[in-house]
Amino acid sequence: MKLTVFGATGGIGKEIVRQALDAGHKVTAVVRDPARLPLAGDRLEVFRADLTDPGALRPAVAGRDAVLSGLGARGRKDAGVAARLTRTVLAALEAEEVRRLLVVSAAPVGPAPKGDGFLDRAVLGVVSAVLKDIYADLREMEAEVAGSGTDWTLVRPPRLQDKPLSGGYRTVVGGFPGKGRFIGRADVAHAMLRMVGDSATVKQGVGVAY
Repeated sequence: MKLTVFGATGGIGKEIVRQALDAGHKVTAVVRDPARLPLAGDRLEVFRADLTDPGALRPAVAGRDAVLSGLGARGRKDAGVAARLTRTVLAALEAEEVRRLLVVSAAPVGPAPKGDGFLDRAVLGVVSAVLKDIYADLREMEAEVAGSGTDWTLVRPPRLQDKPLSGGYRTVVGGFPGKGRFIGRADVAHAMLRMVGDSATVKQGVGVAY
């Protein structure tokens, strides 16, 4: 497949690029600073672009089978970046008539796990209060994506960790896997690549966790 990855220098984005190349796909990694992407290969195109200009992004998405985005705030000071930059990506996809889009969001933005205990709800409440600006940004981003004409999937992991790929995660379309509280970035990337061709995840939020 021909894939484009936004947020390719982030933790999940780099893993998407790495795993996609290992699987034999052709990858366009859209970055602001190529020096931050420590990957290379004959099937990798590093595309430097202004992420605020839809016109500048059109060549990066034209003719691609799918676009995967790990765009998001690196910290509380960056709240607002996910919705703003995703809006630009959506405009480029619409202009080039590219349909398949997978975007990383976060578990607290989706439905609460069924059977969630009091302690888990209390912890989630504290985390949501501390990161309320980031989650507000992600909710706005999700609304933009859901209102688009793309065949979108919103991928909602819990707390992210730097762990080796395990493949031992679970996914739930329209919900969240039990009480999973964390997941490795490599496994989120793996799940997203598997979802590219999964029609059951189109126009759905998908929870992913151990």
